[in-house]
Amino acid sequence: MSETVAEFMDRVAARSPEETEFHQAVHEVVESIWPVLDRHPEFREANILDRMVEPERVIMFRVPWVDDDGHVQVNRGYRIEMNSAIGPYKGGLRFHPSVNLGVLKFLAFEQVFKNALTTLPMGGGKGGSDFDPKGKSDGEVMRFCQSFMGELYRHIGDRTDIPAGDIGVGAREIGFLFGQYKKLANEFSGILTGKSPEWGGSLIRPEATGYGAVYFAEEMLKTRDESILGKKCLVSGSGNVAQYAVENVLRLGGSAVTLSDSSGFIYDKDGIDHEKLDWVKELKNKRRGRIAEYADRFNADYYPDQRPWSVEGAECVFPCATQNELSGPEAKQLLVNGTYVVAEGANMPCDPDAVQQFVDQGILFGPGKAANAGGVATSGLEMAQNAVFTNWTRDEVDQRLRRIMVNIHRSCQEAAEHYGDPGNYVNGANIAGFIKVADAMLDQGIV
Repeated sequence: MSETVAEFMDRVAARSPEETEFHQAVHEVVESIWPVLDRHPEFREANILDRMVEPERVIMFRVPWVDDDGHVQVNRGYRIEMNSAIGPYKGGLRFHPSVNLGVLKFLAFEQVFKNALTTLPMGGGKGGSDFDPKGKSDGEVMRFCQSFMGELYRHIGDRTDIPAGDIGVGAREIGFLFGQYKKLANEFSGILTGKSPEWGGSLIRPEATGYGAVYFAEEMLKTRDESILGKKCLVSGSGNVAQYAVENVLRLGGSAVTLSDSSGFIYDKDGIDHEKLDWVKELKNKRRGRIAEYADRFNADYYPDQRPWSVEGAECVFPCATQNELSGPEAKQLLVNGTYVVAEGANMPCDPDAVQQFVDQGILFGPGKAANAGGVATSGLEMAQNAVFTNWTRDEVDQRLRRIMVNIHRSCQEAAEHYGDPGNYVNGANIAGFIKVADAMLDQGIV
């Protein structure tokens, strides 16, 4: 008698106790791909799924550093090298107090499928630390990054593992990390993506995740002969992904009316135009202020300790902050309010109840592993440019990014249709990514 999904998940939970985010990510994928295993007994015989949920390597280390008062601080660093069947490990570094083993395993697991969907030769990994850059001086962040890279550099390389940025790791942190790697390894190579274009980075990389989520939404809308043009959009977050989601909504003729951070959200009924967005970039990327300041500056409404999902009349929603930020009751309210397009800019921002409601109602729902794959896709393009010591123009990178998002959308559509669930982008993304990685693992033997 074959094992059930519930029995498989019980084994995963027993082997990785207390890692709730990891269990959630695995459960979503397993439910989608279970019919695939019935059609492909070779995957069961090779125990592909058990191998796929177990990281190839987990690296954990201490990160001591000295604060501005001369006190020694200690954080914990991680790198999860999840799967390298289709290429070197690729995935971001997250610096945030919420970082732990379960969170990073969930992110690394999602990254495997996301990277497979891009069609680029990249495996999946993720890393980071429970260090919080918020409120730290540049000197403190530099000393932490140098200590962190003092251990990480032993485990990465441009043919082994290529980290990037994530929450808490922006241009400043990438610069400090790269500088320390270059000093320790005595080489200038493309071992990090998200670098400044002046020293090896790619144009459009900062924009790519937010741009890509909007491009994916546009492709979903095309299936109904619609577009972003004229649509009212809710965006959560106010960091890199949210900023450039708003920018691309504007480029495609829509109107974004919300942004948020951990303190609350702003609602600008007149829309966030380019001038206002430039001000937000200055606020968040340089002054590192709170989004509440936007309300005072532009006479917008501010809602402390709330998320933007109660705003009425928005056709499109882009959750771009963090995991599980959109709950089942909030999803129900969005549906009542007329939302019919949701594209996840963050990783797993909709909780399982919310996802189920979106799928059951048949709205256009783009899961993160497909909709936010633009960031890692453009990291792959940065790797390609580094490999041949060249730089592409902004327009060329943007065109390549858009083509990749079109292809990801097509792959999800075709996989969902082939396995009897047309229009279900969750199942389509999981199945398309799984089959590509599973086939590679079969080809490479039991390793």
